[in-house]
Amino acid sequence: MQDHLAAMAVFAQVVESGGFSLAGRQLGLSKSAVSKAVARLEDHLGTRLINRTTRKLSLTEAGRSFYEGCRRMLAEAEAAERAVTHLTDAPRGVLRLNAPMSFGVRHLSPCLGEFMGGYPELEIDLTLEDRRVDLVEEGYDLAIRIGVMPDSSLVARRLGPNPRVICAAPAYLERRGVPTRPEALSGHDCLLYHYQTSGDSWRLRPRRAPDGSGGGEVTVRVKGRLKVNNGDSLREAALAGLGIAHLPAFIICEDLDAGRLVPLLEDYDDVADGGVYAVYPASRNLSPKVRVFIDFLAERFQRRPYWRDGA
Repeated sequence: MQDHLAAMAVFAQVVESGGFSLAGRQLGLSKSAVSKAVARLEDHLGTRLINRTTRKLSLTEAGRSFYEGCRRMLAEAEAAERAVTHLTDAPRGVLRLNAPMSFGVRHLSPCLGEFMGGYPELEIDLTLEDRRVDLVEEGYDLAIRIGVMPDSSLVARRLGPNPRVICAAPAYLERRGVPTRPEALSGHDCLLYHYQTSGDSWRLRPRRAPDGSGGGEVTVRVKGRLKVNNGDSLREAALAGLGIAHLPAFIICEDLDAGRLVPLLEDYDDVADGGVYAVYPASRNLSPKVRVFIDFLAERFQRRPYWRDGA
């Protein structure tokens, strides 16, 4: 059993390093020793875990499933070791973090100096991209995600609200008119986002009156000549008068306050507003580096975000 556990650790390192040679250097083993350890593990399991070619390695379906189990096992082992060596009081090591581009640049990056100043033994490896990554497969400790959280094996902690605003530049509205009903959006040039979970449809719900009355959800199929994969690019297009945008308030709050963008359909809320979340793989013992960073962000954002909260 001890040999199999060691082989599982070797296999996980091969996956994360992307090859036998680099994994061997990370582990202080020869390439041959690493290859034999993985081969013995495959023999024991009775299935191939890695497809080997002269150019690259790729995981089989069984290999992907087994890797997730290996990472959970190693995370538990690391947590147990920390408990014994009292590392819970001193977060250290590398925190691999992923966040959406616009939120990361505008709201996450500016607070990293304050956080890192309090933890001199902690390093941060931050990747900014709007693509939704696989935390386990790609080796991230934590991700910031925006919107409604789907059911998954990840743990999600809400950091703040995410009101989205339908808006346009005054010049566009002067040229094309102001839509007063959601259905009117279908006749306008709308600015589209690649990663919109509802595709090219905007889902709205009338705000409830004080007596609790209100209509049902309205789904509008929108169209436009511009579709991009970044919120700040959509902001620039909206400011240039290219169309109507549907953007998070944390991107355009200053433009709304300055009148550079005009909010539309203010009697409606976005069904998919959701929130700003910190998400991480489920683990019995949350690592200290992840715990302290989430606590820091929650303290910074939860009291009252400095972007519009839709109140």
